[in-house]
Amino acid sequence: MRVPGFAYLYASLVVGRVSGQMVGVALILFVLSRYHSPQLAGLTAFLAVAPGLVLSPIAGALLDRFGRARLVMLDNLVAAATGLLVAGLSWRQALPAPLLLSIVFVSSLTLPLSNGGARSLFPILAPRRLWERANALDSTGHVIATLLGAPLAGALVGFAGPEWALATTGIGYVAAAALMARVHDPTSREAGRPSIFVDAWHGLRYVARNASLRGLALTLSTFNLSWGVLNIAIPVMVLGRLHGGPATVGLLWGAMGAGGLVSALLFGRINSRGRERHLMVGAIVVSAAAMALLPLAASLPVVVAAIVMVGVANGPFDVALFTLRQRRTDPAWFGRA
Repeated sequence: MRVPGFAYLYASLVVGRVSGQMVGVALILFVLSRYHSPQLAGLTAFLAVAPGLVLSPIAGALLDRFGRARLVMLDNLVAAATGLLVAGLSWRQALPAPLLLSIVFVSSLTLPLSNGGARSLFPILAPRRLWERANALDSTGHVIATLLGAPLAGALVGFAGPEWALATTGIGYVAAAALMARVHDPTSREAGRPSIFVDAWHGLRYVARNASLRGLALTLSTFNLSWGVLNIAIPVMVLGRLHGGPATVGLLWGAMGAGGLVSALLFGRINSRGRERHLMVGAIVVSAAAMALLPLAASLPVVVAAIVMVGVANGPFDVALFTLRQRRTDPAWFGRA
């Protein structure tokens, strides 16, 4: 935290992720509450992520070329406007499902700017010897967001309604943008570079030709499929099979965050060089075993135990993944890789 600008970066990251976690929970509960359709909830969650993933190579090229802090701020402001717009239109009863999907689709286009931008600033600001600890803080940022954002969103949905939960995220995103404005971005603006699309293509080739980065990309892509399923399955299971409420959904995500916080802090103090792959494989096996319990769970305590196991496994996975990716990537390619 003594590295210049790092405290503001971390604060912006945490506040933005808390808001993002709130959106992830509140948006699904909003769709289930107002439209009563798990299918629409799944499509909404898909459109909140997939379009941005398609544009990730272009976003990476923009980050490497124009700097990260200002583009992270841009995405935070877009996310703030999205939450306020959805809440406002719903209050006016002027939000048919196609319009909701369109708004979510557009807002997802800038998502890679904050996801990749803030994370790629960590190895730029922090010295190499502190990368494990910086990545542990990065992972705990996710965990803190889950620990705070999900229960807060569930409580707001339960007591004030999903619109208030979505509107509240707008305030959080504005605060995250204000904190990011205090971060000095050392990225140099080079003249005479090729077009953005050529830069994006070069980034894809760089990853494809690097065996470690290629393997990490495939691992993370397939592993994240399970998280996408959990985002929909947990609320549907709690509200349906277990007859719980929105607050219970939020508390479950909070329990996952608590487990991840402890494991990330512990593994962040360990030198993972040469052991990154073993840590990742072990974490995936534990997560898979925990997720396999969920379809069989007939009571809330079993669900809580499984969710906490997933959270505990996610800490070392994140630390190992981020550190290995940084060690295998030239700093000039941090955004695109």
